[in-house]
Amino acid sequence: MTGSAAKRSTALMGLAAMLFSAAGLSATSAAAAQKLTVIELFTSQGCSSCPPANANLIKVKDRPGVLALSFNVTYWDYLGWKDTFGREEFTQRQVRYEPSLGRSGPFTPQVVVNGKADAVGAMPGEMEQLISSGGHADGPSLSLAGGKVSIGAGPVPDGKADVWLVRYDKGVVEVPVSRGENTGRTLPHANVVHSLTGLGSWAGDATVLPLPAAASGLSTAVLVQVPGGGPILAAATN
Repeated sequence: MTGSAAKRSTALMGLAAMLFSAAGLSATSAAAAQKLTVIELFTSQGCSSCPPANANLIKVKDRPGVLALSFNVTYWDYLGWKDTFGREEFTQRQVRYEPSLGRSGPFTPQVVVNGKADAVGAMPGEMEQLISSGGHADGPSLSLAGGKVSIGAGPVPDGKADVWLVRYDKGVVEVPVSRGENTGRTLPHANVVHSLTGLGSWAGDATVLPLPAAASGLSTAVLVQVPGGGPILAAATN
């Protein structure tokens, strides 16, 4: 190859690299800008009414624009089976929702959409209807990249919102149950949440928070939410 030919080849390779990089940045920006509908299923392996709702969540978990999460609660453990994914903080998250949703107390199954509306979620097609009517979290821009959570500027109800870090097992896991109301059944669970922790707060200004590395095999979601079980303003996942 002559010197001039080599220079032309190098220039073309550089141009291709720039175009590829720009396309990648565009795709990343589009993904970051996507608004999500957040579906939270409060469920229990000790609840005989929960398997149909679990199955419905499995049907919608891969739908574009949907963040579906299973929170396993603990208050049915006394029936003879200790939920293998149940955590008290998940129970308390559900309890905080109930007053604003007009409920006197928690129950299972319960589906909460964007922190604003709820239903049992066990009927065929019920979650699809909730997604269609619930819209999406329409607050500030939110993205997860480079070990950081980036929240854009925008209006915030009551002056401040909570930022929640969710670690979940993306996919479906089967759990055999040997005691309690579901004795002898193997129950499928979708996108099981393993931990829920406060990451910080957002007061309406553009904000960057550190994003801790996830444990191996777990996916990450971040929710920006009005305190006390209020609406979810923004959500993002990796």
